[in-house]
Amino acid sequence: MAMLAELFRLSPWTATASLALLAAVAAMVVHHVVGGLLRRATRNKAPVVHAMLASVQRAAGAALPLAALQVVWQIAPNNLDHIGAVRHTNGILLIGALTWFVMGAIAGLADGIIAKHPVDVGDNIQARRIQTQARVLARSAMIVVLIAGTAMALMTFPGARQVGASLLASAGVLGIIAGLAARPVFSNLISGLQLALAQPLRLDDVLIVKGEWGRVEEITGSYVVLRIWDDRRLIIPLQWFIENPFENWTRSSSQLTGLVVLHLDYATPMEPLRAHARRVVEAAPEWDKRVFAVQVQDATERSMQVRILVSAADAGKLWDLRCRVREDMLGFLAQHHPQCLPTLRTLSPALQRDASSDA
Repeated sequence: MAMLAELFRLSPWTATASLALLAAVAAMVVHHVVGGLLRRATRNKAPVVHAMLASVQRAAGAALPLAALQVVWQIAPNNLDHIGAVRHTNGILLIGALTWFVMGAIAGLADGIIAKHPVDVGDNIQARRIQTQARVLARSAMIVVLIAGTAMALMTFPGARQVGASLLASAGVLGIIAGLAARPVFSNLISGLQLALAQPLRLDDVLIVKGEWGRVEEITGSYVVLRIWDDRRLIIPLQWFIENPFENWTRSSSQLTGLVVLHLDYATPMEPLRAHARRVVEAAPEWDKRVFAVQVQDATERSMQVRILVSAADAGKLWDLRCRVREDMLGFLAQHHPQCLPTLRTLSPALQRDASSDA
């Protein structure tokens, strides 16, 4: 201790730099050893905690040495040249590292929860609900942490302290708009929280949006990516789903009921048609055995409409089942009852003259 005090007296910067180096090395050793032990201990017993530790590994590797250095700079003599600038710079870096650390912890928590609830199971409604909430809430929380970290860094500058305080206040209430330029950001942030809590849509839900059929592929902090059936992507702001109606085919269950409509002649025999439709549906692997019906649902001046009602476990299987039933029924009618396909009837000139004379 006496030697350290003598070194501080003779060469204060050398002693401070040496102490800072030792503190940084010690912090890195602690990070490497303790972090490795914690990751190994939680690998199988606590997967969520393990995911968080893996996510914050790099951020902790930066935050711990910076925290140790900040302690050294704070206990260093105030009369050291440029010590104030060093403290300030290290403080800003430490704020950035801690912000990175907290954001990594939030992302790791979300990844752990998502990994714990996979969607590659038969009934994945609950898993998709949890995954959607985890992703949207995590991204919203990360935005808030980033804004708070930026505000804290700005508040270390005397000239920018008022700007930092305003930014921090905006992050705290989430509803105070800093200006017209920030309005879309905050609107989508609040919309994301509403979507995560109310859950009108989830990941992998089947939606009809603006006449387009697709699945929810991704939900970010500002928009939803809808994968259209032909592999196009429809990018929709989060706020749009709050302000506009849309169809969700898998809101409470992935099971769906669909229909096949055939326009047939009035002379079509319904019982053979119904029997063949039943054989087709029962042989189809896509049918979930819930719903089947064949009914005449309407009659126009030229034909009647026959509705074949079927059901399937999800939207993709229902589409394939409807196509299968439609193709097979048209082939059956063309082969066994071609006269029942819709035709346009006209009177010959002789019959038209006879009808006019009778009138």
